[in-house]
Amino acid sequence: MTEKDPQAPLVVRYDSLDALPPAPPLSEAVKVMSDAGVQRRAAADPDAGVLPADFWDKAEVVEPEGTEQITLRLPRRVLGHFKSTGKGYQSRISAVLSSYVDAMGKRKAG
Repeated sequence: MTEKDPQAPLVVRYDSLDALPPAPPLSEAVKVMSDAGVQRRAAADPDAGVLPADFWDKAEVVEPEGTEQITLRLPRRVLGHFKSTGKGYQSRISAVLSSYVDAMGKRKAG
């Protein structure tokens, strides 16, 4: 039996947005915060980017593409390389293949 990495993020997937559990209620400190306070906190957040004013007007929900389980033979050195990068190597292989397909589509279109 292998031990789980205690620092590894827990991944939970839902079939739809409707299946998500309700968000926890806002704290009193957040409820009484002024608009200026909200703006200050947002500006100080390094993960918060500036969105154009009409961003949500143009946004559309895009469901993730489904996957299909297959058997794939890869050269040992290729598989070894991806496995050496750690957990999630299969997703990284998929990402590389997806970017190749996207690049080929752009090449044909252009």
